[in-house]
Amino acid sequence: MSESGSPALASTAVAITAEDVRAAAARLEGVAHRTPVIESRRLNDQVGGRVLLKCENLQRTGSFKFRGGFNAVASLDQDQRSAGVVAFSSGNHAQGVALGAQLHGVDATIVMPTDAPTNKLAATRGYGATVITYDRYTESREAIGAELSEREGRTLIKPYDHPPVMAGQGTVALELLEDHPDVDTLVVCLGGGGLLSGCATIASAMQPGLAIYGVEPEAGDDHRRSRQAGERVTIDVPVTIADGQQTTAPGELTWPITDPLVTEFTAVTDAEIIDTMRFLFETCKIVAEPSGASALAAVLAGHVPTHDRVLGVTISGGNVDPSRFAALMTDGVPT
Repeated sequence: MSESGSPALASTAVAITAEDVRAAAARLEGVAHRTPVIESRRLNDQVGGRVLLKCENLQRTGSFKFRGGFNAVASLDQDQRSAGVVAFSSGNHAQGVALGAQLHGVDATIVMPTDAPTNKLAATRGYGATVITYDRYTESREAIGAELSEREGRTLIKPYDHPPVMAGQGTVALELLEDHPDVDTLVVCLGGGGLLSGCATIASAMQPGLAIYGVEPEAGDDHRRSRQAGERVTIDVPVTIADGQQTTAPGELTWPITDPLVTEFTAVTDAEIIDTMRFLFETCKIVAEPSGASALAAVLAGHVPTHDRVLGVTISGGNVDPSRFAALMTDGVPT
């Protein structure tokens, strides 16, 4: 919580509780969409279990990130709102914070990589935010965000290491388990761990013993490596089509939650993600961005046990440019 002026939490502290997730749900009620859960007989037959897809691609701003962004801005006091906010993001968190700020009348500056998808850059500006770009391979978005926060007095809303963001993202699992209490396996896409930490927090409270899987790109398997090493490890910026999952280390606040609660961290290839995007489009009529399809990719590729299970799977976002979507569907993994 140091980004909002409070003392930093120790690496072993638990940043959020189930009550924080429930409080976030109360703030989001009537503002965020209660996204649908869909089921495909073909998908169930293919994996030998029941798969329930939580469609956050149909959330406001096109991804689950609106939940955390709105909750973070809603949690600010009046002085913090008057000073404005700053965030850094490859696109979806940018849009979530930008819209959350707009709905509260708060000025927002968003730091985004120069290679962020053009539709995400345009949408963030469309929500009224000022966008500052940087080179993700040579510059530090954390340093830029921290400097802006200190110089302009803005509250820094990090994409995952921010308790109100984590709690807001956890409302995805809260809704899913309220609607489908028979879910026994939760499969969640994974970048820095904001969504997974929030979902694991509320899911373990609602259904102790629930199996939880975190899915990241094979090129960016920092969580899987951290589990193997017994501590957080840092990797180079991963080269993957899943731009929303190009993180280099588990979050300082998310890791103490996900490590003990997550059954397994698993990884998927870009080819498996593309196959899943195609499956969702052809079979379920769902458009998912690469990061949004990664959790289901682990299910379809056999990286998660499915036989006779009831799986809740996140489709975390659908913000993919039409031309890029078409290229991935026709040309496969970029070379």
